[in-house]
Amino acid sequence: MSKARSIAEHVIVAALISIVLIWGNTLYRQWSQYGIGEDAMAKGDAIAAISAYEASIHMYTPLSPLVERAAERLWQLGQQLEQKGDAPKALVAYRALRSSFYAVSSLNTPGTDWIARCDTRIALLVNTQPTR
Repeated sequence: MSKARSIAEHVIVAALISIVLIWGNTLYRQWSQYGIGEDAMAKGDAIAAISAYEASIHMYTPLSPLVERAAERLWQLGQQLEQKGDAPKALVAYRALRSSFYAVSSLNTPGTDWIARCDTRIALLVNTQPTR
């Protein structure tokens, strides 16, 4: 029994270490993508910023403040693009925000309030676009 218990303990420790390493790596990549988004925003590159913030949300890690920050930045970017009259890019920002939260859903869907806000803005923008 002692040998089986020792093996089980080693397996549990190895699993916990693996989980911590994966979580840490994902958190690091999340911070990296958020930083890329901030740099792109500073340069005025909306599409690169959207892509980076979206990737940051895709690197979802529980308890990370960056998920909410990246969501807020995407929302602000969509609002700014709308105010400039660039509805197509605003739609890209809102759709990226909405799809990011759908992409990280599992047993629950985080960001349901963001999804609802984006659905409203997307519907409004799509309905005001001229048909081709």
